[in-house]
Amino acid sequence: MFIFKRVTDLQRFVERQKKEGKLVGFVPTMGALHEGHMSLIKRANDESEISVCSIFVNPTQFNDKDDLKKYPRPIEKDIELLIANACDVLFLPEVEDVYPKGPKPLVIDFGKLDKVMEGAFREGHFAGVAQVVKRLLDIVLPDKLFMGQKDFQQFTIIQNMIDQLDIPTELVVCDIMREKSGLAMSSRNVRLSEKGRKAATLLHKTLKAAKKKVNSSTPEKVEKWALKELAAPGFEPEYFTIADGYTLQPIKEFSDTDYVVACIAVWHEGVRLIDNMILKKE
Repeated sequence: MFIFKRVTDLQRFVERQKKEGKLVGFVPTMGALHEGHMSLIKRANDESEISVCSIFVNPTQFNDKDDLKKYPRPIEKDIELLIANACDVLFLPEVEDVYPKGPKPLVIDFGKLDKVMEGAFREGHFAGVAQVVKRLLDIVLPDKLFMGQKDFQQFTIIQNMIDQLDIPTELVVCDIMREKSGLAMSSRNVRLSEKGRKAATLLHKTLKAAKKKVNSSTPEKVEKWALKELAAPGFEPEYFTIADGYTLQPIKEFSDTDYVVACIAVWHEGVRLIDNMILKKE
């Protein structure tokens, strides 16, 4: 595996690969890698000749400085995992490499996509996400961008950005990878105790139960029921939202759209956990 820390070095490498007609697949990450990330690497290897993974803890998407400080950074383990999973290239830049003249806000109107769910609780988060993904796409110039379904709102916003700016990169969304317990894999899970990890399966259980209620209830009633379930001891729910999978806007009836998703965010043991499930897609 090649490791590049400088933008110019990576770009020279990628340019050579493209001149040889090779497709480049890109997986942007913030490190603390797990099997969910490796599923994206595998997909990139399957659908392109060169797989590029970036590890960059982007400061502009953290609205909580303590959260930024606590974010895990086990770089040696990450490198070992990438090598074991046949990743071709690791891009490991510093902040000054990604933002040589300082972070410049990306001026783009996402309409209502970034105003709900995560956007309502993490002010400026998606502006930072879009900013860094756009910058990384400009650096790597990949043919395909691989992202996970777990960050449902995030990939929806990135697709919107790609469409608005006419970026010549195809977004490929990959399934959520879960632990045997059902807990969605996340870099933040390492901050949970063993007991906390077991208890956190409440998120997936609640989503599965909500899906069973689609044909017998309304979105509003299911949301109220779910929030009560998630208010279990040790849990602090932020939201449980049933929305149109295209617009991310709340729906009144399950028949309002052919694409319905339930998205969830809770705090447990001081760790913020998110998950989602597609309740209906026709």
